[in-house]
Amino acid sequence: MAEAPPKTVTRGEQMLALRKRRWAATIPFLRGGFRPFFFGAAAWAVIAIGLWLCSLAGKVILPTQFDPVAWHRHEMLFGFVGAAVSGFLLTAIPNWTGRLPIAGRPLLSLFGMWAAARVAVLCSSMFGLWPAAILDVGLFVTLSLLAAREVLASNNRNVPVVGLVLLFGIADGADYAGAAGLIPADLGWRGAIALIVILISLIGGRIIPSFTRNWMARQGIKQGLPTQPQGLDLLVIAATALALLLWLAFPQNRLTGVVLLLASAAQLLRLTRWGGVRTYSDPLVLILHIGYAWVPIGLFLLGLSVAGFDLPSSAGIHALTAGAMTTMILAVMSRASLGHTGRELKASRLTTIAYACVTAGAILRVAASIGIGGYGIMLDVAGTLWAASLILFLVDYTPVLWRPRLGEQS
Repeated sequence: MAEAPPKTVTRGEQMLALRKRRWAATIPFLRGGFRPFFFGAAAWAVIAIGLWLCSLAGKVILPTQFDPVAWHRHEMLFGFVGAAVSGFLLTAIPNWTGRLPIAGRPLLSLFGMWAAARVAVLCSSMFGLWPAAILDVGLFVTLSLLAAREVLASNNRNVPVVGLVLLFGIADGADYAGAAGLIPADLGWRGAIALIVILISLIGGRIIPSFTRNWMARQGIKQGLPTQPQGLDLLVIAATALALLLWLAFPQNRLTGVVLLLASAAQLLRLTRWGGVRTYSDPLVLILHIGYAWVPIGLFLLGLSVAGFDLPSSAGIHALTAGAMTTMILAVMSRASLGHTGRELKASRLTTIAYACVTAGAILRVAASIGIGGYGIMLDVAGTLWAASLILFLVDYTPVLWRPRLGEQS
């Protein structure tokens, strides 16, 4: 009887086997992108805000080639938010594609690139901007290429998300070019804010109604359940993207302000359709709605500023950054850390306090921009509360991120 010909192993099967071996052999901390990047995002945010407050008080001189305000802005956007986006993307891809996550040394290399970029940016007065730029922008380009490979190989619909991450990397490069005086200094960071708001609108519009509907179903609620994105949701995202594009191109034009106000109203209408008020008894769900609520608030305040009202643009910018971005990041990091390690989706007391701190910090930061209270004191208290929320995250979730999934061997 003739022997069967040996089975041909495809390159895809070889890669799958390699990933399985890497995943099994590595330490728990490197078994998923959310683990190092969520830990790094929170840890660096606390360090960076501490350095920033000390710099404001004149207690330290930062060894960076960026001016102090530009460094603070860059590290909050491309350091803190960039790490959170990286962790989210690396964690979401396996869910989108059904493929194994990137783990082990490849994941450590990506995280190492991010960490090295933070040091390089901080010490850029000694080494120059370009080493920092190569590391920093290189991370997002590499991440985009890896994500594109995974998404395209599985014919997944999330190519636009990958595109937004690539554009975020380009905005990062533009921020370096602005610091070097090659282009307008505000183009990169304003582009980054616009891209993250669009990303929140896109991803938030999927996960918030889905998680809310699941929670309501478990509570036996049958009326008024939120639905997945429909035609109205796409119009809201398009209106928001248009408003932010106009803000990039014509930041002082009153028409831009009007379009921002219309986008704010559309976002508020979208949010009310998800029934977030009914989730008050579950902080893990409610915080998603609170985080998203900062999007229409931020667009409204920014719209008023651009439309000519006596309101500084920093009010809207901090509503979108300290409010929407940080709150949504904290909400997603805590929920994903629990869910992807096999733990119960329930907010602990520390997590609930962290949610309260980040909300209070954002309110005070926006209030300081508007002129309510003493600016210096408000800034210090807001920064302390903001940092406290992430310190509490680290206290509560460091064991979760470093230990194996429940029921899994180390």
